[in-house]
Amino acid sequence: MLKRLLFIVSLFFLLNVSAQDTAHNAHTSTPVVNSSITDQQIISGRKNSPEQMNKPYVILISADGFRADFTELYEAKKLQALSKAGVRGKFMIPSYPSVTFPNHYSIATGLYPAHHGLVDNSYIDVPTGAFYNMGNKKMVAEGKWYGGTPLWVLAEQQKMISASFYWVGSEADIQGIKPTYHYIYNEKIDIATRIKAVKEWLSLPEDKRPHFITFYFSDVDHDAHTYGPDDILVKKSVQFVDSSINALQESLASLNLPINYIFVSDHGMAKVDNVNTKPLPSSIDTAYFTVPWGDTQLHLYAKDKSKVESTYNALKKDTSVTVYTLDETPAYWHYKKADDKFNRLGDLIVVPHFPKVFNLSRSKASLGKHGFDNHMPEMRASFMAWGPAFKKGLTIDGFENVNIYPIVAHILGLAYDVKTIDGKFEVLKPILK
Repeated sequence: MLKRLLFIVSLFFLLNVSAQDTAHNAHTSTPVVNSSITDQQIISGRKNSPEQMNKPYVILISADGFRADFTELYEAKKLQALSKAGVRGKFMIPSYPSVTFPNHYSIATGLYPAHHGLVDNSYIDVPTGAFYNMGNKKMVAEGKWYGGTPLWVLAEQQKMISASFYWVGSEADIQGIKPTYHYIYNEKIDIATRIKAVKEWLSLPEDKRPHFITFYFSDVDHDAHTYGPDDILVKKSVQFVDSSINALQESLASLNLPINYIFVSDHGMAKVDNVNTKPLPSSIDTAYFTVPWGDTQLHLYAKDKSKVESTYNALKKDTSVTVYTLDETPAYWHYKKADDKFNRLGDLIVVPHFPKVFNLSRSKASLGKHGFDNHMPEMRASFMAWGPAFKKGLTIDGFENVNIYPIVAHILGLAYDVKTIDGKFEVLKPILK
């Protein structure tokens, strides 16, 4: 709980900055981005074009693992109030698989995972045999893994400055482009410092000021994994995120900028049976298949294609799992062979029956998990939006997360080819004024 104590102290200081200092930073001399903030990366030589200087602002905020019902369940009162002043989705449907890296990148690109290339948190690139793992810091910064055009790349291509206080893909050279201001992911930087950095970005002169910003919280996901989604510590994490978002928008209010806030999560969370976990099924022979780590699904990459059919037939007899060929996966997963643009899906997909999970290591499985079928209620993500672009007091039905991309592009006045994304502008068009 130390980080929350530090948050309270830092927040008191942050929200009591004098009005004179705020006015000075916003309207007179050029502020210098605080060099004491560790790991900030700045791409020099970029400016907003004159056309982009007049555009509104979008801050896209993600709270990892913030299930759709957590706002009411854990009394996130600030988010309840903010969403009443804007738009609230009953829930948002994550892309399949309902895990962190694929879904953050689906939100950023408007593409389903099999279309943008991050098909799971860990997978094999079949053409090269290379193994992708989200825990490999060097690898996640390599642009070759990321298809599509994320919103910060779209903005920078059209001479609009962007910034990222964390987001999947924001550290990578995607199409040779990173956000002008961004951070290498770490959990050392306290929330008040992060808010201060965003305020400094938005206090820069118009030609250097980012119009699209991403912002990320890991707290709810961490605690919900460790203790399960029903634990009191998850409530505290939810309320920490709630207070922090309120502090962010209150801190930025004094800048008098047309800022639009979009709050999302990547997926939900479910309590699983972490005692009676499943080992790798005996019918899967690792002499013939490579199997990256997984708990809510396994990709089976055949070393010997002649073994696929017999292994499939053996797994079909196992009543504790469902096995799919890539022609059998549910259509709403968008996870078929025809969808596999980068050839990164396994020859077979094996899914345990909830609440069971695979445990391929000797370590104890966590009590909270996600990654299950994306239409399962426990996997539902959150969506809220408020600001000058959005209607007020509107609640909408659930929708797929790929539909956020065209709405953000529209608000920022960024051009994109509708044929290159899966999201549809018409889905969320009714939430705009």
